[in-house]
Amino acid sequence: MKPDIPFALPFMGREEEDAALRVLRSGWLTTGKEAFAFETEFARFLDTPGRVPLTALAVNSATSGLHLALEACGVGPGDVVLVPSYTFTSTAEVVRYLGADIAFVDTSPGRFHIDPPALERTLERLVRGLPAYPPRTGSGEGFGPRGKPRAMIPVHYGGLPCDMDAIMAAAGRYGVRVIEDAAHSFPSRLSGGEWAGTIGDVGVFSFYATKTVATGEGGMAVSRDEKLSRRIAVMRSHGIDRSVWNRYTDRKASWYYEVVAPGFKYNLPDILAAIGRVQLTRSLDLLKKREAIAARYDAAFRDDERLRLPPSGPGDARHLYPLRLCPETLSISRDAFIGALQDRGIGVSVHFIPLHTMPYYKERYALEAEDFPESMRNFEQVISLPIWPGMNDAQVKRVIETVKAILNEPGR
Repeated sequence: MKPDIPFALPFMGREEEDAALRVLRSGWLTTGKEAFAFETEFARFLDTPGRVPLTALAVNSATSGLHLALEACGVGPGDVVLVPSYTFTSTAEVVRYLGADIAFVDTSPGRFHIDPPALERTLERLVRGLPAYPPRTGSGEGFGPRGKPRAMIPVHYGGLPCDMDAIMAAAGRYGVRVIEDAAHSFPSRLSGGEWAGTIGDVGVFSFYATKTVATGEGGMAVSRDEKLSRRIAVMRSHGIDRSVWNRYTDRKASWYYEVVAPGFKYNLPDILAAIGRVQLTRSLDLLKKREAIAARYDAAFRDDERLRLPPSGPGDARHLYPLRLCPETLSISRDAFIGALQDRGIGVSVHFIPLHTMPYYKERYALEAEDFPESMRNFEQVISLPIWPGMNDAQVKRVIETVKAILNEPGR
């Protein structure tokens, strides 16, 4: 049954409708001038004065962007890419697309991001030629993948940026590339004022329906590295050295092109790019709406010892509101709590089920749930409440009152 208050809804208006109609009436539906304008505007939004300008490349999903970024960085068989266990499957699956292996890393205690000390320990083992993880008990070399650490993919969970200073320092010491999974992070800032997703070798953003900038599907890869940008640009469109817009609009030899690599079909069509351009102009206002909802949740739940507020900072994009249930003070399980919310018409989700518990990764790397205890603790205790820009005061109030009502039922 459809919930009365859904977990997420995109915020669309007349301007987005007009933009889509403009493309439909233009006679050009695939990647063209709208996509290129979106790239220019997105890069301009994220650019920092005094730094090498960003290149932004529109793609049909953040998953595609991550795949392209790793491919451009030369990841392949025999390589290992470090990925947090506490993330969506796309962060890891793209590594396997390229035949490389994944070394999962736990989250920091009480947080949702990749843990820098654990990252450093895993890098050190891999560089020494050892398996990624030390033995669970007794002696031996350990377990997990072994190979050359080629890249890492830190995830800016829920709109809250990672500790990029620590991550970039570790990457520099061990000579690995950094691909920022910024699917949750637009528009969030680091403590130094830079935008999340603009620090590593490549940053990849998502425009999925639940994101602050939503086009339904779509993404953007950004980089300051000209070589990486050129490779991504070619590989997102079949490995052809000219864009389809250029081929069809250039009056000189418009039919001619060369295939320089076996590429992919990862381009973003103009109809989605046109919607994205409008959403980009709204992004800071949409962020303020999310911040206002989060502030109300914070005020309502802050003094309840049975709950723990999500970590946040001044640059947080508030993409998610992951509320932690404290099991030592509650008699209701996390799953039962979710069921009670759903029974009362409140949409809710869980971010995430740790990847090391998924059958494919568990079996491939001989992993056990307790190998990454902080990721498991997050999974077992956290629920994601609705937080989307179109929520009205009554809806936010109802979510708060419903959470409190469930907490205060007899026996809780």
